This record gives sequence, structure tokens and C-alpha cells, in this order.
Amino acid sequence: MIEFFKNLNEDIACVFRRDPAARTKWEVMTTYPGVHAVMIHRISHALWKRNWRYTARFLSFMGRMLTQIDIHPGAAIGRHFFIDHGCGVVIGETAIIGDEVTLYHGVTLGGTSWNPGKRHPTLEDGVVVGAGAKILGPITVGSRARIGANSVVIQDVPCNMTVVGIPGKVVLPVGRRQIDKNGIDLDHHLMPDPVGKAISCLLDRIDTLEKQVADLGKIDASMNSSLYGDNRPEKLH
Repeated sequence: MIEFFKNLNEDIACVFRRDPAARTKWEVMTTYPGVHAVMIHRISHALWKRNWRYTARFLSFMGRMLTQIDIHPGAAIGRHFFIDHGCGVVIGETAIIGDEVTLYHGVTLGGTSWNPGKRHPTLEDGVVVGAGAKILGPITVGSRARIGANSVVIQDVPCNMTVVGIPGKVVLPVGRRQIDKNGIDLDHHLMPDPVGKAISCLLDRIDTLEKQVADLGKIDASMNSSLYGDNRPEKLH
């Protein structure tokens, strides 16, 4: 029981670090469904580990009715876990979540198989998952990684990286953005830009063709000078 209240205080405290809208501890305790869902899960998870499986599932079911957040009691969740807004979040049975993790509304930590065993994702410490993102299968999202809103992630994500898109693509970290010689930012704020890359290729091709045309003009002028000297015929109109 002491451990439960310790975790509850930590879960409430982490809200103030990540949500500027939070004003008072009482407000967080009474109006934040993400806090309610985590509080209920910590109780149901303790029951699950003691093989009170039906009681744990029923408590989890009641928590879903109250908060619209579905966390299986078998999921392992670390300290300072924060679900912002929360509506529509789903966390599967074999999911493992580290410390200091943040999920936004509509996130799914789901499975891709009906086989028993590990079938849900592992999120290491400090991961942030944007609204509507889907992380599927027994994959690992490395510490301090960022998952963009509405991304669908089905492969491991290295530490400190950002993933965006469907399917999710790993983007270069800050400080390694690609700026080509034409001045085009190929990774607009770390977002991959295939259109920008295509335009860059076209500009390179135009530059090459212009040089070739200029070289042909010089060759033509040189040949005319050699053939006609100062008696070069006038252009026909």
C-alpha cells in the first residue's frame, strides 16, 4: 500500500512537468483520466501478478469504462508514466513500458499475432508517442525516441531517433539534417521530403544541361571562326 501511494504521488508530480495546463494537485487527481487509468492499472497489475486474474481483468474493465483507456493488467509499466488526454489509448498484455514515458491520445501498443508469448512492444525510458500512433508487434523503441503522430511503427527504433509516417520511417537526429547545394532542406525539421529530393535532382540536371549547351555554343563559335575567319556569313532570317 505504501508503494502504491508513492507511485501515485510520482505519477501526479510528473504531470506538472509535462502538461502546462495542470494547475493544482487536486485538479490532476480528480479530472485527469490518464492519472486515473494508471492508478487503476497499478492495482490491477498487482492482482494479476498474484494470479487474481478475473479480479484484475474486471478492475481493468471498470477503468476502461471510466477513462476510455484500455490497459491490460498484464502490461508492465514503469515509474512517472503519463497519458495525456488519454481517450482511445490501448496497451496490450505483454507490453513493457519504461520510466518517464509519455503517450498521447489514440495511441495503440498492439500485437500482430495470436500466438502466445511476447507479442506487444517494449518502450524504453523517456519515449514519447504522439497522438494516434500505432506501435505493433514485439518490437523495441529505444530510450528517448520520438514517435510522430499517426505513425505506424512495425520495426525496432534506435535510441534518440524520431519516427514518422506509414509505415514508420526513422529520421536523422538533430544536427544531421541534409541541406543540398541548391539550398533545399531535404529533412524539413527532420521530416523526410521526397518531393524536395526530386526537385533537387531536377535542378542538378538543369544545371548540367545548361553547361552542355554553353559548351556547344563555344564549340560552334570556334568552328565558325576557323572556317570563315572574318568572312563569316550572316545568319539567315
